[in-house]
Order: sequence, then C-alpha cells, then structure tokens
Amino acid sequence: MANTPQAKKRARQNERRAAVNKARRTNIRTFLRRVEEAIASGDQTAAAEALKVAQPKLMRGVTKGIFHKNTVARKVSRLNARVKAIA
Repeated sequence: MANTPQAKKRARQNERRAAVNKARRTNIRTFLRRVEEAIASGDQTAAAEALKVAQPKLMRGVTKGIFHKNTVARKVSRLNARVKAIA
C-alpha cells in the first residue's frame, strides 16, 4: 500500500488512467470485430468500409500509448490482405 502522499496520488492517477485505457482498448476491439465479421460474411465492400473506419481508430490507439506501433501496423496489414483476398 502507498504510504507517502506522492505514492497515494500516483496510485489514484494509475487507477484513472487504467480505466480510460481499458475503455479505449474495448472501443478499438469493437471496430476490429466489425471488420472480422464483415470478412467472415464474405462482403468485400462492407469489409473494406469497416477497415477504413477501424484504421484511424487503431492509429489513435498508438498515439495514446495503448498499442505498439508495429502491432497496429501488423494488424492493419493482415486485415487488409484478408479483405483483398475476398473474391
């Protein structure tokens, strides 16, 4: 348990940041799920639109420090390849 006032404040801040980050991560995963569902349905236009909407959300997660840059780049690349493979 935090004993100093500074440590107590950091604990409070960490709690708040964790809640914000969790909400952001959940939101981003929702957009990823929509892309996955569109790919599974086999509708290329819907999948492309969903990816187009999800991509900026993922990049914003990088700037906010929720995801690593390379992780998002890999996810976007793989999703893009899967969307293009729908024929």
